[in-house]
Amino acid sequence: MKALALTDGYGIDALRPIERDDPTPAPDEIIVRTRAASLNYRDLEIVCGTFFTRFPLPLIPLSDGVGEVVAVGERVTRVRPGDRVAGTFWQRWDAGDFRNADTRRMLGGPIDGWLADTMRLDAGGAVIVPAHLSDAEAATLPCAGVTAWHCLIEAGNLQPGETVLVQGTGGVSMFAVQFARMAGARPIVLSSSDAKLERVRALGVPESDTINYRSTPEWHEAVLARTEGRGVDHVIEVGGGGTLQRSLKALRIGGQIHLVGYLAGRDGGVTPLEIFARKAVIRPASVGPRASFEAMNSALALHGLRPIVDQVLPWQDAPEAFGALQAGKVFGKIALTF
Repeated sequence: MKALALTDGYGIDALRPIERDDPTPAPDEIIVRTRAASLNYRDLEIVCGTFFTRFPLPLIPLSDGVGEVVAVGERVTRVRPGDRVAGTFWQRWDAGDFRNADTRRMLGGPIDGWLADTMRLDAGGAVIVPAHLSDAEAATLPCAGVTAWHCLIEAGNLQPGETVLVQGTGGVSMFAVQFARMAGARPIVLSSSDAKLERVRALGVPESDTINYRSTPEWHEAVLARTEGRGVDHVIEVGGGGTLQRSLKALRIGGQIHLVGYLAGRDGGVTPLEIFARKAVIRPASVGPRASFEAMNSALALHGLRPIVDQVLPWQDAPEAFGALQAGKVFGKIALTF
């Protein structure tokens, strides 16, 4: 097998080509020939060494990918050779709440990920992907798709007519826009780029529900104005400490904030009184179990929904892809093909 790995240090330039013997499956494992992978901000932080924890090296990055099953262990019945599958981010979280997740079994760190032409997965950590999706589209599902689905549809119990404040136009955010519209809810989208907001409007979001937060720095006031002073029901919070206080001000009484990331900073002046005043439910995202992934796939197939893939590059160009993600030059997802 061939891969790109962090072998002796961190940084985009530290990715090195490696070769290993092709893996063989244990009784409860499968071997997958990679077709496509996709990048998440977590992957970028792991590669750059800025993630909140550092995993032992060498490490093959990327938590998200899709491929064809080429071999199965003797006890495997869930999938068979020829199936097209994605791996679950949590390799041994089948169902239930987060207590069932195993933090030692996360793809792309601490265990090897999808920046390789061959993958070994737990049989229970593989999900057959919707047939209508391309390989690049299917590769975007495990983290960004399941995170948005689990936050809004399952944990958040999103209802028709509710409003969802979506920060940014990255992978989780664009899935959140699509799932909100699919559920009959109303997304309100923030971005610093008018060009990206124009692309959001092409997805069916009215111009009145798009806000440039650079030209409107007090964007929480604009959100309140657009909701007639009530506030939004949900916030997809990707900014973290730098935006959480304004998100609270934009929230309705009893609304939910889904903590996904911290692109605007890890620290911030959050006032506990604001949480009390809003009776806010603040819930950290944890992607989701295999059951969530399978439920999401059923919805994708039913509605014919396609993930938004902005760029597709050959997998050997992963450093260029990481650079584009680092520079904020991606709308939706960036994928790699094998």
